[in-house]
Amino acid sequence: MSLKMEFVEKVSRPGASMAELCREYGISRETGYKWLKRFKTEGYTGLEERSRAPQSSPLAKAEAMISAILDARETNPRWGAKKLADVLRRKHGQETPSVSTIARVLKRFGQVRQRRKSRPLSAVERAPQVEAKAPNDVWTVDFKGWWRSLDGNRCEPLTVRDACSRYVLSVQVMEGTSTAPVREVFEALFRKHGLPGAIQCDNGSPFISSRARGGLTKLSAWWVSLGIKVVRSRPGCPQDNGGHERMHRDMRADLQAFPEATRQEQQRACAKWQQEFNHVRPHEALGGQVPADLYKPSVRRSLTPPRHPYPSHWLVRRVNSSSGGVVVEVQSYSIGHALGGHFIALEPLGGLRHRIWFRDLDLGEISLAPPTRMIDDVVDAYLDRPLTRKGRRSPLANVHSTANPQVTSLPPDPPQLPCETCPQQTLGSSAVSSAATQPNLA
Repeated sequence: MSLKMEFVEKVSRPGASMAELCREYGISRETGYKWLKRFKTEGYTGLEERSRAPQSSPLAKAEAMISAILDARETNPRWGAKKLADVLRRKHGQETPSVSTIARVLKRFGQVRQRRKSRPLSAVERAPQVEAKAPNDVWTVDFKGWWRSLDGNRCEPLTVRDACSRYVLSVQVMEGTSTAPVREVFEALFRKHGLPGAIQCDNGSPFISSRARGGLTKLSAWWVSLGIKVVRSRPGCPQDNGGHERMHRDMRADLQAFPEATRQEQQRACAKWQQEFNHVRPHEALGGQVPADLYKPSVRRSLTPPRHPYPSHWLVRRVNSSSGGVVVEVQSYSIGHALGGHFIALEPLGGLRHRIWFRDLDLGEISLAPPTRMIDDVVDAYLDRPLTRKGRRSPLANVHSTANPQVTSLPPDPPQLPCETCPQQTLGSSAVSSAATQPNLA
């Protein structure tokens, strides 16, 4: 308390530097501004320690809901989690847990046989709304259909183009579409030309995976971490990236129709074609100018992922690189290998439901299970309940639960560590581990 008082008194003086005082007292600027705000509005009393307990209790009715799941299962022992969810929803409405959460409870009860679940799909149904008003607003990227050089080697050019100026940034002859060499090409482009605001691509590898959350791959997740928006064309609709396809038609006539002897010579031919396209050939859409007359490098140069300010009450977790999962209260949830090493955030939606965010990209919903110890305690209490004349368990209200009374909320308010370069967060004693389960979608 005395340090807080000393800090706010110093920072309130005219000409005081918040940054310097925060470094002196070993606190973050967010904490410093919070103390100063409380001091200005509440005086010295606002500097007193406050309870970190959550304002609401999402699991206040969790024990009763677990008991209801067990009752429904006992009444209908052959019904699975999906049917039980439909039955419970008629009585409990929006408070009903998701199918995956019900399956977790039944699994702890020893009533579920493991089955492999299909991964979520990611699809684009509408044409992308892209408007490039200035150079580097949007880059377009694609692989030109491959052909072989005269010695039989495969030549598959990776083409990158600025949508506003039509400037061709790269025509790199590749052996295939593997992620690592493609990323090397983009690292070189970013260092030379800077970073764009958005990259438009089709749904092919290595740019997009329709079987992953948000359609992200390791390459496109890296783009998003750098603050680049990923714009996806519709499957089977090359007209969504018409300008790029028009450039490929020129390449087909000028390059593919006249293959070179080797891949190295083909690369030199592509480089010569790129030079002529950018600096010699006038474009009608540009008023007769060449793309080099309009293109200018981007001012964004850093390849270090910038900090993203997630709200303080969201759960921030780092995705395990080997498993693609995160851990909350001992339970592991699959997010996707493409996001390995990146930080994601879970936005509370009420009850056990959370929305997954990767920076400003919505990755869908997930339902967190109640803590394992709570499920175990309720199951034990359930099994201890006497049977009625009809062979059913007596109501839960007649039984004193052995659950820990302090476990009333999932999750507690976590410390604010939104920086993607910060050390890994933990909740209690749990941490992100290599174990992962199948995704649990609400």
